[in-house]
Amino acid sequence: MTLLRSYVGGGWHTAPDDGRPLHDAVTGEEIARLSSTGVDFAAALEHGRRVGGPALRELTFHQRAALLKALSGHLREHRGELYADSARTGATRGDSTFDVDGGIGVLAAYASRGRRELPNDTVYVEGAVEPLGRGGTFVGQHVATSLRGVAVQVNAFNFPVWGPLEKLAPAFLAGVPSLIKPASPTAFLTAKLVELIVDSGLLPEGTLQFVAGGVGDLFDHLTEQDTVSFTGSASTAAKLRTHPVIVNRGVRFTAEADSLNLSILGPDAAPGSAEFDLFVKGVVAEMTVKAGQKCTAIRRAFVPEQHVDAAVEAISARLAKTVIGAPDAEGVRMGALAGLEQREEVRRSVKALADAGRIAFGDPEKVDVVGADAERGAFVSPILLVADPERAEPHQVEAFGPVSTVMPYTSTEQVIELAARGRGSLAGSVVTGDTAFARDVVLGVAPWHGRLLVLNERDAKESTGHGSPLPALVHGGPGRAGGGEEMGGIRGVLHHMQRTAVQADPDTLSAITGRWVAGAERRRTERHPFRLHLEELRPGDTLVAGPRRVTQQDVEHFAEFTGDTFYAHMDAEAAAANPLFGERVAHGYLIVSLAAGLFVDPDPGPVLANFGVDNLRFLTPVTFDDELTVTLTCKQITPRDTAGYGEVRWDTDVTRQDGESVARYDVLTLVAKKESRP
Repeated sequence: MTLLRSYVGGGWHTAPDDGRPLHDAVTGEEIARLSSTGVDFAAALEHGRRVGGPALRELTFHQRAALLKALSGHLREHRGELYADSARTGATRGDSTFDVDGGIGVLAAYASRGRRELPNDTVYVEGAVEPLGRGGTFVGQHVATSLRGVAVQVNAFNFPVWGPLEKLAPAFLAGVPSLIKPASPTAFLTAKLVELIVDSGLLPEGTLQFVAGGVGDLFDHLTEQDTVSFTGSASTAAKLRTHPVIVNRGVRFTAEADSLNLSILGPDAAPGSAEFDLFVKGVVAEMTVKAGQKCTAIRRAFVPEQHVDAAVEAISARLAKTVIGAPDAEGVRMGALAGLEQREEVRRSVKALADAGRIAFGDPEKVDVVGADAERGAFVSPILLVADPERAEPHQVEAFGPVSTVMPYTSTEQVIELAARGRGSLAGSVVTGDTAFARDVVLGVAPWHGRLLVLNERDAKESTGHGSPLPALVHGGPGRAGGGEEMGGIRGVLHHMQRTAVQADPDTLSAITGRWVAGAERRRTERHPFRLHLEELRPGDTLVAGPRRVTQQDVEHFAEFTGDTFYAHMDAEAAAANPLFGERVAHGYLIVSLAAGLFVDPDPGPVLANFGVDNLRFLTPVTFDDELTVTLTCKQITPRDTAGYGEVRWDTDVTRQDGESVARYDVLTLVAKKESRP
């Protein structure tokens, strides 16, 4: 029998013992064994810190993003191998797509965000420069740098591909190596994933390690530079969170734990309405996808009291059509649980829930299956319960399987109060076409939720559904849900970085961040900056152009040409009554246009395009006969590794004859690389 191997210290490790057996969730047969005996956890962490970390930190965010993109492409080509092993976890093809393709999609999403939202550098500059003195010689800036540790990732059994990849992607992009520890029941699928990644040769050595089995004394060797991301039960999360090393050394710990997620049907969504049907479909989908083994699945379904019977009948009717069995059998829509132990745990939880109400659909002890043995495989029927919302059990007991409880409510205030009894959830949904009800409920339950979906006929076609975490949005929740956050776009990257406030003079701060800041040295170039290729430009390169006198004729021509005849520009009497101006003033966009006329070099050259203006502010009114001067300074240079050009951000300061700034903004241009010339 195959003994799963760990990948640590740059090589594969096979335990010297027989390990514990892992079983096919559908047939019950033993398919592999699992043991981490003999793994030197201290050495594994040190390998990540000394080999993987430096290799990643030598790469820019864009280069790391390129590797994630390449890895997502490689795994996409090998999806078939992952699907085959995924079926042995009890997953249908649809379930496997959710897990496998979803995980690969997270890699691709972070690759894209890394290129679009992060600099082609190794340091992330956050927020604006803060002036700390009156003279402008002392300023502050927040920067984020890669932690010098390892991202230890302890995953749950329900998503053996998506779970590791959604943790790996932001850590890798942040420049921090990962050590993956999967849950035992489905570790064979994660092992296959890691094997594909290692065999690809795409990731630098030491940036990915894998432990097949228990964590041993791993936590004893953590430091303040390491992070731990845990997905699993609340009891295990509490045990790990209070580990002496995590407490004493302040190890960053984030947890995604048990969650009694809810869905609320609005009072407007009567039977026969589009929203009523969406609610029913949503509850059934969350009960049957992955056999309900989703941390975001709907456990509590709140329905207006007058619609409870109709909702239970409609949900039961759809559940009755759900074919259960072997993932490869024709017509099967729901597979098995992860294992027989999990089935017993679900049955125990259903019994506790049934004591607080009644089972409206399903039998936890019996189920008809197609293409498999109902007893040897970890199969269970979908179970729909109806309960009194005042009973404690539905708000405390989570059956981690195809189980949901319908509860009535009579008012907006009551359903908000009932939602809070779950003590914190990963996800919730409100199914309603009533925007006022949606506002009241969302704002009322938001403090207990990490993510909320408002679903109605207007957004249903594009909605990704109640239970689908997205890379761009935070995945996590307060209280019982663990109190952690993952993904959320660049927020997930910054979790693996240290935010540091740097105080310095402008020249030093510019040198540290690689960006010119106001007050730092400006250098007037011998040639017009727009004649310089990307490699020839440096932050601080400056052009000063002007002055240009603004005339009444300029203002009136601009008004006629654009159609902008706002009274402050054209009506002397009305402008005089305006407390901000007191007389006719020039259009703000006329000032921007005149400034462009001063700094633009008209001949063909390295500047390929102007693609935007950021942070535009009009600071002081410009009146007739004012003279404008523009100071254009190269602020930030971002090469694009795979293109013949890069992005250049220019600080633009438009001043009048008394030196006061009338407008400030950033001009964004695409500038050709010298090496790209034909």
